[in-house]
Amino acid sequence: MSLKIETYTNPRFVSGWRAGNNVGGNTLFKALGHPLAAQAAPDLLKRLRAQGPIAIYDAEGALESFDALYGLNGVDVSDIYVQRIEAAGREVLGRPAKLLNELPQSGAKAMFVAGFDVGRHRQQLAPILPANCTVIGLDGLLLPDTMLSNGRKYLDPLNFATNFALLRDGGGWHTRVVSVNYWGTYGASDPALWLCLFDHNGRVLAHWTETLPAAGACFSIDSREVRRRFGLGDFAGSLFIHATRIAGHDVVKYALDTFSDDGKQLSCTHDANAWPADLYAGLPAPDAGERVTLWVQNSHPLAIPAGAIGLNLMGSQQVAPVPVAVPPFGTQAIDVSKVLPNARWPQQIEIQAGRHFVRPRYEIERAGQVRIAHANVERTDLEADPRIPELKQHLGKGYIMPLPVLPLDRFASVVLPTPMATCQRELPIAALLIASDGRKVAERFLGRVLRHESVAVDIDAWLKDEGVSLRDGFGHVELVYDFAQGGEADGWLHAIGRYRLRSSGHAADTSFGAHIYNTAIVYRDEPQSYTGAPPGLTTRLFLRLGDAPLETICHLIYPASLPWAPKSSTELNLFDGDGRRVASKRISIDCGGSHFWRFGETFSAAERKAAGERAFVQVRDATCRLFGFHGTMRGSSAFCLDHMFGF
Repeated sequence: MSLKIETYTNPRFVSGWRAGNNVGGNTLFKALGHPLAAQAAPDLLKRLRAQGPIAIYDAEGALESFDALYGLNGVDVSDIYVQRIEAAGREVLGRPAKLLNELPQSGAKAMFVAGFDVGRHRQQLAPILPANCTVIGLDGLLLPDTMLSNGRKYLDPLNFATNFALLRDGGGWHTRVVSVNYWGTYGASDPALWLCLFDHNGRVLAHWTETLPAAGACFSIDSREVRRRFGLGDFAGSLFIHATRIAGHDVVKYALDTFSDDGKQLSCTHDANAWPADLYAGLPAPDAGERVTLWVQNSHPLAIPAGAIGLNLMGSQQVAPVPVAVPPFGTQAIDVSKVLPNARWPQQIEIQAGRHFVRPRYEIERAGQVRIAHANVERTDLEADPRIPELKQHLGKGYIMPLPVLPLDRFASVVLPTPMATCQRELPIAALLIASDGRKVAERFLGRVLRHESVAVDIDAWLKDEGVSLRDGFGHVELVYDFAQGGEADGWLHAIGRYRLRSSGHAADTSFGAHIYNTAIVYRDEPQSYTGAPPGLTTRLFLRLGDAPLETICHLIYPASLPWAPKSSTELNLFDGDGRRVASKRISIDCGGSHFWRFGETFSAAERKAAGERAFVQVRDATCRLFGFHGTMRGSSAFCLDHMFGF
């Protein structure tokens, strides 16, 4: 059963949604469950329990969320009051709610206002408060004013731009969070990060504030530095990140590198998504010789009881409970094979998360080599859209899920479609194999793939079967809807890309969802834009750079639902750690094609030296929308890959 908290209503199909903005995110649960609020909550509960019979006014709809996170056990509640007539009689915490105008007859000596603006509520209720009634609110949980971006509206999403990172250091393993002060580019003058590191048991190891560099400059949080700074031992837990005094963008985005001294671990992934969901999907079952570990980061000040979360094969109703508890803000590594011992690749696993944790990462170990990737939020609020089959006449390919085919001489590539919404009973899809110049080399109808089926597309085998090759030795795959044999769709098409380095067997997973790309016309919120309303046909992607001896790689794809500009006009801008542009290279990608490049081959030694530490590349294009993947390589022994993000 899911926690009774509202976390996120994704408005992906609401006209006018701005991609990247937390329009659908719920700020209340963030305010209630913030680590600083959690520290203050016991004192508030102690005060409530000391009052005797107490009336409750659910002023801001916060009562059930507060109870879900902290519980009102031991609080003697007389009655619960609501303001809206429509809510009268509705059961709240097991009792029918009364209308607020009945409060004077209650004779209450104390009232708990479940809201943060208690001063305003106290003033408004003064005419109907019983004599000598003590009013207690959530003001004891308020964050300091110095942490707020909007002091006039406490629950403004900008006040709660938070996220979690899986931070780990020990046994020669390290992690690094990397991002850019993009809030400064929106006008924030003194943004900062409030950081709190929890160990696996949810114990606070350290908390501190990091001043952010200049607008547009790069910053990082390195587990090795954190360990030295606070004198810590080995740890594997959650880093809570809160961006304070910000502007323009209420989502904390970052790239997360995981690496080891011996070179056997090299992974990159990205932000954990800040809104705990009911379900996650896209967790691959272990292949032969593999161990898959699911990392659960409890995102609340409330323990996850043993059995409260579970795993099941996609399409199966048989849920296997996870028989371990996770402490408040704790982190637990779960061996998938111990929960689902018969699951085998390419089967996929659904995670019954119950809103207890943010998007989880999974770790795959094989022959001593380790990689980390993430599952995705499975939508519970979608239905099949009958208009999607009709879109072809207006939008050509329509929704496209692009994934790289990395250089074939060094990499093997596999694509696996993944159901990512509870309404998806089938996926009527085709795979298009496309060369770097945008030319379609092959097409394969995968069928009306049923929910419980897993159809992996091996690019090596496909090329061999078709007797074709890819110009330049690389390209990409596009998954698109194909209704030739009927079927239904909702636009939420996802897939995993799995890549293997031929020389060593080291592998990487990445996953994402479909969008409509590069059309002048708009369907609902597509094509998406990070700034402004759709169609937003521009690109601004962040490419973090690996430290020596790692070489940075990047695969850019120019997907187009309809023919767009024949060639892109793409700039690769190299910035130093202070956000100053050091060099720029211009490349051109054929419409519908792709481009694979290496940092060390694209920028000269002098340019790389001038950029120095904390350098990064911004991929910029004002003429079209590109989709990108970044990674690093350690010679011929290891590499990593994940999709890029913009802001």
